[in-house]
Order: sequence, then C-alpha cells, then structure tokens
Amino acid sequence: MNDTPDAAHSDAVHPEALQRADPAAVARRVAERRERLGLSEDDLARQAAMAPRYLHHLLEAGPAFDPGGFLRIAAALGLSRSTLLEGRADAPPGQGGPGPRPRLLDLTERECWDLVGAHGVGRVALPVQPGPVVYPVNYVVDDGTFAYRTGGHSAAGLPEGTALSFQIDHIDEYLGRGWSVLALGTAHHVEDPDEVRRLADLPGASPWAGGDRPHWIRIRLDKITGRRLVSG
Repeated sequence: MNDTPDAAHSDAVHPEALQRADPAAVARRVAERRERLGLSEDDLARQAAMAPRYLHHLLEAGPAFDPGGFLRIAAALGLSRSTLLEGRADAPPGQGGPGPRPRLLDLTERECWDLVGAHGVGRVALPVQPGPVVYPVNYVVDDGTFAYRTGGHSAAGLPEGTALSFQIDHIDEYLGRGWSVLALGTAHHVEDPDEVRRLADLPGASPWAGGDRPHWIRIRLDKITGRRLVSG
C-alpha cells in the first residue's frame, strides 16, 4: 500500500485469512509500521482505544483472538486490515524470510534454460557511466539467446558488441525457496526486417512498458549459470 491512511474499517477479510495469519509476522509488521510513524506502544494503544497491556496481549495471541481489535490497530496505523494481516501485495520479494535449513545448489545449463522458459521478465545490467545500471525488461528466448525490445533513445539500447549480463529469478515467499539464473554475453542489434517481424510475433514479445519500442537487442551468450535456493 502506501504511507497515507487507508479506509481500514471498510476492508473485508475472509475468516480463513484470520486463522492463516502468522501472529509473529503480524506483530513484526505492527512494530515496523509503528516505528516508521514515530509511535510508541502506548501511543498506538491510545489511538487504537485499548490498554497497552491488552495491545501486547493481542500481538501475542494473533488476529483470530480479536478481529475487531486488529481492525482498530490497522486504522491507527493507517493500513488496511488485509495489509496488516498478509503484508503488502506489492512488497519486494524476501519479506517472508528464509525457510528452514536453507542451502544453495548449482544449476546445470539445461536446468537454467528450463527455468527461464520461453519468455518472461529479467534484468539487464549495463556498463554505462558514471556506473553500472540495471533495467527490467521483458525478454523472449530465441535459439539459445535472449532478446528484448527497446526505444531509439533508451539507455537499454546499447552499442553493437557491448558486454553485459542478464539475470532472471523467482522467489517462493511461502516456502522460502527460489532460483536465479545469470547470463553473460554481448549485445547485438537485430536489423533484418524479417527477423524483427519474427521476434515480434513470439509469445511475450509485447513490451510491458508500452510505447514505441521498435529496436531489438539480442544477447548472444558466453556463459549461463544459475543457483537454486532450497530449504528443509
């Protein structure tokens, strides 16, 4: 969500969400939000119209113990109740923390290609001045290469032969697992009209950012590696 007060009292939460909510995670979100707003626990209790001791008990017992109490806490924090119970829908990955006994495993080249699929969204890292930059782009896989489209004056429109890296990943917040694939290669302009039309017809080729992006950059790979995070 955002930092402005939300209409928490109008936020409907399914009863199963109350049972599913992790009291420790909810208490952590309450503490983080409270500190961000510069509120003490007593301040929050007062704004939520409850005794400080009862606030402390609620945070230990969890939302299912007193849904109405957590509704008042959410309102005092300027959050919707669903955001308080389940976290922001648009939060960056990694909010759930690691799973039990996490460890990293190397991926084979075939596993890397299987995971990135035929198309998706990745991040291209470019060696520009005054320092490297990273841009998200939606890509297509074509004959052992990655390709993406860009505008005529976009920073992602690199000179022919520029060395770059390209990264795609996925995180399972619930299980604390994920994978990451890193490709190293060089950028090449696709200029043949027939080739441009063929790439544009591939699934996933439409630019997510919209606008006129007629230029295609193909990443010819020198190396592709990956790692998988497992737990349990």
